[in-house]
Amino acid sequence: MELSRRGFIKLTGAGLAASGLGALGFGYDGEALAAAVRPFKLAATTETRNTCTYCSVACGILIYSMGDRAKNARSNIIHIEGDPDHPVNRGTLCPKGAALLDVVHAPTRLKKPRYRAPGGGAFKEVTWDFAIERIARLMKDDRDRNFIAKNKDGATVNRWTSVGMLAASASSSETAYLTWKVARSLGMVVFDNQARV
Repeated sequence: MELSRRGFIKLTGAGLAASGLGALGFGYDGEALAAAVRPFKLAATTETRNTCTYCSVACGILIYSMGDRAKNARSNIIHIEGDPDHPVNRGTLCPKGAALLDVVHAPTRLKKPRYRAPGGGAFKEVTWDFAIERIARLMKDDRDRNFIAKNKDGATVNRWTSVGMLAASASSSETAYLTWKVARSLGMVVFDNQARV
């Protein structure tokens, strides 16, 4: 078969048009391609905005969970990524933040408070009410024993020097301010924030 230059251009143009129409879904290949496309894995999830808990940078994260949020249903976190709308990290995460999903699903992660009685050798699971009540009671007893109202010169100092507090690093400025006020109102002078650690 003899092919002229004009015939070659016509044949090439017809082939290009046929493949272009097929790629746009006008041929039989479009149906097969549409059947092979998987649905986006996060399409049926619930998106929750949160803050990474690792350091004082306080990067924004998006947590995706499966579940219908019914009263007695448990949601399952299936994906965690950086929040692109967050002004601090703009969607990026450090290696620790990127591994948050592994931390959430770690078999060694504690999910309930544990208590070891004085002189005891083993920890046992307790309720949150017990843990909070116990911490409050121990703090009250220690403050009553060690509170210093006046110094040796008789000046009012209102100090509680036997207990210190380390605040969370991922808290907002407002939360940090309120935490500082609570600690100081109890008389604590030993106070620091994890942002400095």
